[in-house]
Amino acid sequence: MGNSFGKLFTISTWGESHGGGIGVVVDGCPPGLPLSEYDIQPDLDRRRPGQSDITTQRKESDTISIISGIFEGKTLGTPIAMTIPNRDARPEAYAEMKDKYRPSHADFTYQAKYGIRDHEGGGRSSARETAGRVAAGAIARKILALAANVEIAAYVEQVHDISMPPIDTDTEADNLPTREQIDANSVRCPHPTTAEKMITRIKKMQAIGDSVGGQILCRVRNLPVGLGEPVFDRLEADLAKAMLSLPATKGFEIGSGFAGTLQTGSQHNDPFETRDGKIRTRTNNSGGVQGGISNGEELYFRIAFKPTATILTKQKTITTEGDETELIGRGRHDPCVVPRAVPIVEAMTALVLLDHHLRHQAQNKAFRFD
Repeated sequence: MGNSFGKLFTISTWGESHGGGIGVVVDGCPPGLPLSEYDIQPDLDRRRPGQSDITTQRKESDTISIISGIFEGKTLGTPIAMTIPNRDARPEAYAEMKDKYRPSHADFTYQAKYGIRDHEGGGRSSARETAGRVAAGAIARKILALAANVEIAAYVEQVHDISMPPIDTDTEADNLPTREQIDANSVRCPHPTTAEKMITRIKKMQAIGDSVGGQILCRVRNLPVGLGEPVFDRLEADLAKAMLSLPATKGFEIGSGFAGTLQTGSQHNDPFETRDGKIRTRTNNSGGVQGGISNGEELYFRIAFKPTATILTKQKTITTEGDETELIGRGRHDPCVVPRAVPIVEAMTALVLLDHHLRHQAQNKAFRFD
């Protein structure tokens, strides 16, 4: 199974939704980095369940423990293993799912592929697995910030059919929302008026036992030129894989994305200019990547998330024996996954960028032949 990610900075997550715990092993971290649980816990607190009235009410503190790879407060360059206990698992809520397939879940496909599945909360297919990614991403984010002052900010841009006003990435590149602005409301939308409407919509769906999806915009500032490996490991290709590996994702676009198909070449091209002694582009339809390599402009992309598959409304399905039946969702679930996905998107972004940063340094900076 594909439980590992990255080439030089690698992570391997483990654990199931209602097992004893979850965790991650990080390999390839440079030695000498000051690191403790205090660097990681804030990101996990943003992802954890039960943090507001529009998220799942499962109560997990998601308290992280580092059990290897650190000595006297610094990384050793050896594998860093981290664990998070499951303290509020309620497997009995999923008893009915043992013999019934939940619509649009991984139940049927896991059973068909492996001949066995963990029906308690979805086991390995549960979004609970992403806590390990967030823990690893916190390390990657710290390295990027210290080494290159790279800033990553993701936030909710749309819930259902409610969208915040669009940003102009050509003129608003310097207006990157702060974490405080993003986290000022439970839906993690930095536009307060839109956030109120989003929260109202989510609560409405929650009240009738339904769910909604949405979109997250991720923006990265101060990214150096040169990250990305043509042709198969283009920066946007690895970002797309990272984002589409997240549960409930259904789409990815970078820069102008699908809207770029409505423009002509003369409209879409980003003209070059010299600005403050550096080669820059006047516009940024490319989204910070050209030819699969970062060009120094703001990197920005969007991820689409489907409505939560588990809903508290009766649905038609079949049993594991193929008989028609009905099913009502049980357990505790987010009526909209998008707000809690924000730190997960940021984590996966940091993991991709650090991995490419290390690869770029190894290939293009380690040796000189002139």
